[in-house]
Amino acid sequence: MKIPEPLQQVDRTYVRVNGRKLSYFAGCDYFRLASHPKVLRAAVAGINKFGLNVAASRLTTGNHELFGKLETALAKFFEAETAVLVSNGYVTNLVVAQALAGDFSHVLMDEKAHPSLKDAAQILSGHTVTFRHLDPLDLKRLIAKLPKSAKPILLTDGMFSHDGAIAPLQSYLKILPKNGVLLLDDAHGAGTLGRAGGGTIELAQISRELVIQCITLSKAFGCYGGAILCTNQLRERIISRSRMFVGNTPLPLPLANAAISAVGVLQKENGLRRRLNENVTWVRKELRKAGYTLADSQSPILAITPKASAEANRIKERCLKNKVFPSFIKYPGGPEDGYFRFVISSEHSREQLGALVASLSA
Repeated sequence: MKIPEPLQQVDRTYVRVNGRKLSYFAGCDYFRLASHPKVLRAAVAGINKFGLNVAASRLTTGNHELFGKLETALAKFFEAETAVLVSNGYVTNLVVAQALAGDFSHVLMDEKAHPSLKDAAQILSGHTVTFRHLDPLDLKRLIAKLPKSAKPILLTDGMFSHDGAIAPLQSYLKILPKNGVLLLDDAHGAGTLGRAGGGTIELAQISRELVIQCITLSKAFGCYGGAILCTNQLRERIISRSRMFVGNTPLPLPLANAAISAVGVLQKENGLRRRLNENVTWVRKELRKAGYTLADSQSPILAITPKASAEANRIKERCLKNKVFPSFIKYPGGPEDGYFRFVISSEHSREQLGALVASLSA
């Protein structure tokens, strides 16, 4: 696998490729907060006031006031007891796994779980068993085979990054034993799904009692960094048991300042989430008219798998004809031969959305 050629960003929804300006439906910047004026001003202010980096662990001399402010803002936004800030989204699951290593007899994991969850499963050190993708019945079958003394932890994405599928969390929690725990990688759901942006937890209307919600600040919030939304008890265990937390330099201060601003923007600017939902609903409705079988979902991710290279080439040609960047990728969890992954944002115009629909319609 090769690293693709870099794209030249023109503005919030366009890129330039080979001299052509194309609508950009890719990545994970669902609200384009990575270029929101308030967020950018906060980043610049952070540089001018704080510099770049604390250059130390939070447990030595690197516990800057911004980190606590961001944790408080995130806990309030997601209505969690507390939040633990870490350097990026990938390591959130690993930090939790180090804190809980040895506590669980079995690790039950969706077969298409994110690579970070697969790495976390190894650290947890329980007997790992995978269940069929998004299949509560297969999970129930596996749990029925566990010994009565078993203490399982369930690992799944909330919204899967490769195709936008949303895990049936409510069904999972009905099946999971009362001594079990759900480790939820909600990188793509956090801030994006739910009426208030609470992620797949809010969307599924489930309690946080048995759930550890891991999020990233690099997607809906448009910044960088990761956070674990958890209980005060787990926070203390992370601080005392996770070498990755103890030995990791926190995220750069300008990005922490920008993330605080981004949380505020998503809290106050309700139009962002409304526009995203309207755009997603419109595109899914139009594609169903064109013959696609699509769920009635809030997910802004669309995955189109061509049956052969000839079909892939036709879709690429239609995209370019309609001035849409043909986002054909290979990514863990997706088809081995690659697929088209298109992501709708709150900031795409109806004209751009229409061009996307036209590109995907035969």
